[in-house]
Order: sequence, then C-alpha cells, then structure tokens
Amino acid sequence: MSNDIYLKEMGQKIRVARKSKKIPINEMAVLTKIDMANLSFLERGMRNCHILSLKSIADVLEMDVKEFL
Repeated sequence: MSNDIYLKEMGQKIRVARKSKKIPINEMAVLTKIDMANLSFLERGMRNCHILSLKSIADVLEMDVKEFL
C-alpha cells in the first residue's frame, strides 16, 4: 500500500470516529490542541501525523491508537 493511500485511510477512520461521536472539527481541535487546519489536513489524508497527535485524537475519541493504523 502506498503512503498516500495509507494516510487517506487513516484520515477517513479519524473523521468517521469523530463524526460518530458528534464532535465538530473545531471542538476536536480545541480538545486535542491540534490546529483546526492541521486536523482537517489529517482527516483528508493530506498530512502525516505525529504519534503524540494521534494519541491525543484517540484519547478524545476514547479509542486505541491501533484502531487508526
């Protein structure tokens, strides 16, 4: 699997999980301390994610980081 496809799939998993918890992206940005633009890029698979950012996202969504990989 190419890196681009991997990032898009990971971003989609994040977006689906966030929307299923009914958390708006602007609120998610505040809770994770990730800039809203960067969070949007992550969800669209346009940016790589630091492991600590991914952990922060998983914590807010009450999920395990492994679920996004």
